[in-house]
Amino acid sequence: MAATGDIRSELQSLLPQASFVRNRAIAVLLPCLNEEATIGQVVAEFRRVLPGATVYVYDNNSTDGTAAVAAAAGAVVRRERRPGKGNVVRRMFADIDADLYVLADGDLTYDAAAAGRLIDALVTEQVDMVVGVRRGADGAFPRGHRFGNRLFNRVVERLFGDGFTDILSGYRVVSRRFAKSFPATSSGFEIETELSVHALDLRLATSEIALPYRARPTGSSSKLSKWRDGARILGKIALMYKAVRPLQFFSLLAALFAGLGFGLGLPVATAYLETGLVPRLPTAVLAAGLMQLAFMSLTCGVILDAVGASQREFKRMRYLDLPAPGARKAGL
Repeated sequence: MAATGDIRSELQSLLPQASFVRNRAIAVLLPCLNEEATIGQVVAEFRRVLPGATVYVYDNNSTDGTAAVAAAAGAVVRRERRPGKGNVVRRMFADIDADLYVLADGDLTYDAAAAGRLIDALVTEQVDMVVGVRRGADGAFPRGHRFGNRLFNRVVERLFGDGFTDILSGYRVVSRRFAKSFPATSSGFEIETELSVHALDLRLATSEIALPYRARPTGSSSKLSKWRDGARILGKIALMYKAVRPLQFFSLLAALFAGLGFGLGLPVATAYLETGLVPRLPTAVLAAGLMQLAFMSLTCGVILDAVGASQREFKRMRYLDLPAPGARKAGL
């Protein structure tokens, strides 16, 4: 029975190659920093599962033998000098021309055999991004990472809308039109959040598939700093909220300033109406200044909302300029 299950899983992973992948250019993108212990096996697994794909390893200033091991395993090795995963992904999308892009990590935590399922879902469901939702044991997901992941998912859902249950997953398949219309601005691990928000902002069709997530093997260490990178992700979410939802963002600021101004100015105004005097002139000036800031914030929100709508339309038009994942297959 176990052997039968293994054969069925193997056939399922190869199915997309028979139905679609045969005539498509697929790029497997692996950003790496000091992954000498695992990158060779990761490259070998992706080459076995997707024999027609080109595996690219972008070495991000590794100090070990990551580049040499990846090249020996059959990957195309390139280098990105600017540190940070976001910088690497931006470079990958800019440099590499393909029909489909498989994004993964070089640390052996993602199941390469599931790449076929992700590709098949993207094509058959006619979506532009499929996210591999991580499902792993406690050893694979430290408690702090699980808490942070739930927190960020809820914050993004609250601010940008429902659409993803694992916005920080690094295992994704995206279409060419997604990759070439994605204005990457992140420099670090917040790149996955930006990918998700981009899809939510343009209301692109996406999908999710639950996949196994493994603990890092011995000799491989995580580059993610729980507190530093967590703060950067929260900061990135705030900046994206300002850029994507400027009217809401500045309306909140306006309400805050107006509330403070009203709270400080009401006693002064009441005293003036009763006595004809302004007993606390500095407080009155501060209250007036806060009310001015409130009106200025609201005005900025209205203006930036119009600018944002124009930018969103430009990104949408760029997205529509490129063919859908199954367009050639349909003869369009």
